[in-house]
Amino acid sequence: MDYMTLKEAAEKWGVTPRSTNYYCAGGRISGAVNMAGVWLIPKDAEKPTDRRRKEFQHE
Repeated sequence: MDYMTLKEAAEKWGVTPRSTNYYCAGGRISGAVNMAGVWLIPKDAEKPTDRRRKEFQHE
């Protein structure tokens, strides 16, 4: 399996590396592993949804 770093994932998803770290630490990215203090994220991982947004509230 191919992995990307926090910085690469953040650039791909248009968020900050800190947000990506938060997603990893919270278990919100399936397959992400912490190796010696460095998060490795699968290249095919999807960006987690922002729980603060209520995009489908009016449906």
